[in-house]
Amino acid sequence: MCECDINVGSLGANSRAETGQMPQIAPGVREVPENENPFFRTVHTYVIRAGRMTCGERKNYAELKSAWCIPFERRTLSVHDIFGNTNPLTIEIGFGMGHATSLIAEQHPDMNYIGIEVHVPGVGRLLGDINQKQLKNLYIIEHDALDVLDCMVADNSVHAFHVFFPDPWPKKKHHKRRLMQRPHTDVLAAKLVPGGTIYFVTDWKAYAEQALSELSDTPKLHNRYESFAEPQTWRPRTKFEQKGLNAGRVIHELVFEKRED
Repeated sequence: MCECDINVGSLGANSRAETGQMPQIAPGVREVPENENPFFRTVHTYVIRAGRMTCGERKNYAELKSAWCIPFERRTLSVHDIFGNTNPLTIEIGFGMGHATSLIAEQHPDMNYIGIEVHVPGVGRLLGDINQKQLKNLYIIEHDALDVLDCMVADNSVHAFHVFFPDPWPKKKHHKRRLMQRPHTDVLAAKLVPGGTIYFVTDWKAYAEQALSELSDTPKLHNRYESFAEPQTWRPRTKFEQKGLNAGRVIHELVFEKRED
């Protein structure tokens, strides 16, 4: 298989908003004024690294992005207009190469899924899965997840968040970049419907312990378990997870729910 060198940072800005190919989400969306609770951050939970794409991933990205990627906009998404139904919505933050993402969507056709990722090779690979499996319940947003949540996702609208093996930012000086900490967890809680869940998985013990503490301190959330969750057997095991297991790392899982009151 051939590989094609690309600058993933330059591709990351290439959205349908720039090409004029807009998704069918115009009806029912709400314009968010620039001065309405602007979401300004200097610290990001990710970094876009230069990488390589296979020719297949690059072809998928070029040919399929307009069909299955929703461009970032300051508009509240309408799930009905995107999916054509009102099925429960799950958002996966940082799906990596998307192996588990497409499998879960394929196994649960009665659920809607949006995957958020900035890693272009992963976007290209998942686009290929969506096309090959003809998935009608999975779309992608290639942008900073926290911006997406603030500008595009309505409060009390998401049934579940999946966060599988995010960057642990192991150096202490980088801990501020971790996703699963307040006030980010407060934002996630606000977007959940009552009874909705945050499902977090990591093979980095220190991050797991911090996430447990931060989620426990988030007022609108409560732990479904006394501490770490039992393994959720419905979640497919990924190659990344297997590498962690092979290296002797323990997988830690958390399931937190939004309080009904």
